[in-house]
Amino acid sequence: MPRFYCHLPLAVGASIDLPPDVAHHVFVLRLIANDHICIFNGEGGSYIATLTSVAKKNVSADVKVFLPEECELPYALTLAQALPEASKMDWIIEKAIELGVTTIQPLSSQRCVVRLSAERAEKKLAHWQGIIIAAAEQCGRNRLAHLSPVMDLPKWLAQQDIHKRILLSPRANQSLADWARHHPAQSVSLMIGPEGGFSEEEEMLAIRQGVLTLSMGPRILRTETAGLAAIATLNAAWGGM
Repeated sequence: MPRFYCHLPLAVGASIDLPPDVAHHVFVLRLIANDHICIFNGEGGSYIATLTSVAKKNVSADVKVFLPEECELPYALTLAQALPEASKMDWIIEKAIELGVTTIQPLSSQRCVVRLSAERAEKKLAHWQGIIIAAAEQCGRNRLAHLSPVMDLPKWLAQQDIHKRILLSPRANQSLADWARHHPAQSVSLMIGPEGGFSEEEEMLAIRQGVLTLSMGPRILRTETAGLAAIATLNAAWGGM
């Protein structure tokens, strides 16, 4: 059954006009009146709706059934990702949403090749929000991950964070897998460097701010691999898979 995110108040018995982007998608899929779709608004649970009319730009539906099931992780995971080159960030965000991440925090660090002006950052955030929505529709999540504005690493480190913050570094002495086996499931922020990694200066600053440095093993992972592998490691250890 096709799934769509609808930023609308939803309730069983309501008759709604689907948002223009969703209506276009329904039309492209060649759905017709009386077909069923699944919709969610990010507030929890999802709904089965029956299409009542389908036109190129206008689609209406009756909301029939509420489904309370959720597939969120039992702990919050933040991916604090230093900006990588080209379209790697798109891929990282898509896969992180599939793996259950609850917050995406883009970071600007010393070795980032990508530098975003205020205007470009705003456009990127809108693009990334679309990726978050599409990934949630595909993987069955009924809540959207939070997307934070791009921040400079020192400014983000200076913030008070109730989550355990972990920086993945090849210089760390303990592995993430070993640490996770000896600690209970908890909210965690995973810090991933850009293509060249975080600098030693940045690592020392993070350590002074109470960040824990851990490794992913003896191999050096690409920035688009490291975060996803770390999320999967925590999920496997803590029962989130």
